[in-house]
Amino acid sequence: MNQPMVSVQSLRKHYTVHKRPPGLKAAFGSLFRRVPTVVKAVDGISFEIGPGERVGFLGPNGAGKTTTLKVLSGLLYPSSGEVRVDRHLPQKREDAFLKKITLVMGQKQQLLWDLPPSETFDLNRAIYEVPMPQFRQTVAELTELLELGDLVSKPTRTLSLGERMKCELAAALIHRPTVLFLDEPTIGLDVSMQVTIRSFIKAYNERTGATLILTSHYMDDVAALCPRVIVIDKGVLSYDGALDELARRVRPEKRLVLQLDSPVDRATLEALGRVVSVDAAGAVLQVPQESVAPVVSRALATLPVGDLTVENAPLEEVMSELFARSRAERADVEDAA
Repeated sequence: MNQPMVSVQSLRKHYTVHKRPPGLKAAFGSLFRRVPTVVKAVDGISFEIGPGERVGFLGPNGAGKTTTLKVLSGLLYPSSGEVRVDRHLPQKREDAFLKKITLVMGQKQQLLWDLPPSETFDLNRAIYEVPMPQFRQTVAELTELLELGDLVSKPTRTLSLGERMKCELAAALIHRPTVLFLDEPTIGLDVSMQVTIRSFIKAYNERTGATLILTSHYMDDVAALCPRVIVIDKGVLSYDGALDELARRVRPEKRLVLQLDSPVDRATLEALGRVVSVDAAGAVLQVPQESVAPVVSRALATLPVGDLTVENAPLEEVMSELFARSRAERADVEDAA
């Protein structure tokens, strides 16, 4: 069996914070008496990721995703548990480890604002001690994959958000890392640029065999890139497995998307399944998985169907229901305790 590239065992990251109510009196009182509160950002999660895997790391805001990535990249120390990345302990920040990883955060940038991205590329070459022939080859490959063109010679401040993000990715890959931690890499980008970034990330993974952990609130990113997903909520693991299996487990029913050549009344559609939406151009029906075949046959026989597709429930709805279930289960356990 292959050695896992990323191994996380019983990881906990807890913070102690001091809370106080607003107001001058409370502020003065906090000088003499502070009430500590423990925040469990990550609370005992375990998982392993093999070489070359593309894994979506999902959860709502405040779930602990970014905290986990920072622990994996060595920026934060774990409170307890063990974390290894390619057999390295990230918190040691060894040179050999740092040359194998990269962390890209969509809301942070490493590009020098008043200088062109090429200057940041060259700076990273020096920091990571990349040989010049390898550097030139890597820049040429990244320029082709990301279609950078002359963007690298323009001051960073003159580039659009999407252009900067492409250059950020290129700068982060100058040293050819084998493990990529990507935290919201498409945040704020328009749809076409999101597609460009996704295509590049997938191509880079397939070309180099790099291991990828991706966090994103855009479910299209996850669906396009990640066959496997790890879901956490309130610092606790909710799911680890195939993306398709998650949809089947949480929402086993299917959706029939109908394009209609002429309008159909709602009552006729309700005879086939639950109507999710309907307009003059078509309708979306929700039906049990075991009823898909007969419902499709009846729809084709009785409705003016121009086109028909069968889909899983939208991933956003699947995730929302998973979070609701996991929170209800935790509440039941806490009540029982």
